[in-house]
Amino acid sequence: MRGYRFLLALLALWALGLVASGIAPYDRGTWWLEVLPVLVAAPLLWFTRHRFPLTRLAYVLIFVHGLILMLGGAYTYARVPPGEWVSDLFGWERNHYDRLGHFAQGFVPAIIARELLLRTSPLRPGKWLFTLVAAACLAVSACYEFIEWWAALAFDGGATEFLGTQGDPWDTQWDMFLALIGAISAQLLLARMHDRQLEELEELNR
Repeated sequence: MRGYRFLLALLALWALGLVASGIAPYDRGTWWLEVLPVLVAAPLLWFTRHRFPLTRLAYVLIFVHGLILMLGGAYTYARVPPGEWVSDLFGWERNHYDRLGHFAQGFVPAIIARELLLRTSPLRPGKWLFTLVAAACLAVSACYEFIEWWAALAFDGGATEFLGTQGDPWDTQWDMFLALIGAISAQLLLARMHDRQLEELEELNR
């Protein structure tokens, strides 16, 4: 019951965030593209809450990632105000909020992939798990870059806000590199906490 209420609270906050970000986004088409993962994840998390509940850590990380996507969708990644404030503070020429988004694109999926592999495969914590999780997250990031490429081909100039390259010819490489760094960081920082929560979840499901 506690897990059910926890997930319900997170999804309710997500709903509020979606409404707030969707009231007057900078570009409606970009907003849809950016929040689409949230619209897919929300019902998926809800309908699997009994058959395959996740750890609280995984739920919280997914929730935070969703907020990052909503904020990016509302303003577009090149115009998110906190990113502009940081750029003004350090004298940077571009808004680096999208870098945060791609770091999260590795950080959050790393814990999800780790959880799925530990719960559904013979893998145990160790070098192989660490490597496979990092590789999976890098693959997810690469696939997302394919989606951006296809969007650019399909919508021509209309996908500029979604791509958010801000004139950087190495934007794709930076995106994948930061996702890889995020995946490695998540495992180094959160593996022990994640293992404890997995043990608690296993005990509850017995």
